[in-house]
Amino acid sequence: MSKKRSMKLLSLFAIAVLAGPAVGELSAPRARDLGIPFDGMPGPLNAITDVAGVTVGHETIIRNFADRRAARTGVTAILPRGRQSMNSNVFAGWSTLNGNGEMTGTTWIEESGFLEGPVMITNTHSIGAVHEGVIRWRVAQSGADHSGYFWSLPVVAETWDGHLNDINGFHVRPEHAAAALEHANGGAVAEGSVGGGTGMICFEFKCGIGTASRIVEVDGNNYTLGVLVQANYGRRDGLRIAGVAVGRNLPGDLIYSRADTEVEMLSSIIVVVATDAPLLPQQLKRIARRVPLAIGRTGDTGSNGSGDIFVAFSTANETASRGASDAAILSIPNDSMNPLFAATVQATEEAIINALVAGRDMIGDQGRYAKGIDHDALRKLLPQQTAEPSE
Repeated sequence: MSKKRSMKLLSLFAIAVLAGPAVGELSAPRARDLGIPFDGMPGPLNAITDVAGVTVGHETIIRNFADRRAARTGVTAILPRGRQSMNSNVFAGWSTLNGNGEMTGTTWIEESGFLEGPVMITNTHSIGAVHEGVIRWRVAQSGADHSGYFWSLPVVAETWDGHLNDINGFHVRPEHAAAALEHANGGAVAEGSVGGGTGMICFEFKCGIGTASRIVEVDGNNYTLGVLVQANYGRRDGLRIAGVAVGRNLPGDLIYSRADTEVEMLSSIIVVVATDAPLLPQQLKRIARRVPLAIGRTGDTGSNGSGDIFVAFSTANETASRGASDAAILSIPNDSMNPLFAATVQATEEAIINALVAGRDMIGDQGRYAKGIDHDALRKLLPQQTAEPSE
């Protein structure tokens, strides 16, 4: 390794160690702060937590070991109704673009139409630990009745962070899942290299967690739709932002498409869509099916190695899961769903770009690194338009 190359890696290592736990700060610039234009009207926070009751928690794991191994991973938790999510189910539906990935619990979502408990996101080899952690946490929160009887089918999703993270080191443990759940709250959501997104890469830039929201009017009523993504997909030459093919003009610091590498891109993205609009399970499946349109807007086509899995839920119809046979169920007519379809695509696209913009330089396992996208270079490539106000 050349001295120049060695110094560069040392500098990046210092960034990762000193700034690692703070990456994803709430004060970090977001896509709209760079003048990137987006369609639609965002909510006050432009986050999934604009949907009343939804809370988000992260547990970030950044550790360095003497043998050049490094943990760059974590867990993100999304609770549809905050702490009430333990015993207050929500209507839900799910879908996929390419299914080379995992989201546990989807069989029961498909069968019952309900999401029971939180949605958890982590890395590919930590599904089991997080699954156990959620059940332990729910039992500790008095999930079991006096007899001790309790069953749970947690929804746990993953993307692969093995470029930056020692993914076979099993650094995520059940207690990290519990910590993410304990940290969950409303308000602004940290983005970038936090929680499950800590070690994630998209379009060969450092990436991770992103979120956005939209306010829509349907038949005279205003509803909120919010999205949270864990983005870990795409090759540089495909990246498009605001319709502009920017990736081909940002050729530096490639990871998977360098001429001297044999590493094959492992693409994945998990998307969680929340809304307070009264939608039935089949309608929520239709919402989830619109997510790939946003992924396509950013320049990806869903490769054979992709795990692109999406879940959508509605916080309306709170009495639906309580077992009363005479419960009144509200729903929006199918003919009126177009604004919600558009909001799903708009918010998902912006959440992905927010995840990209929030990414910061990080060095990880075995000295491998990923650079954050250069904000100034990105500005120069985009037409400077006025985005919809974010507040």
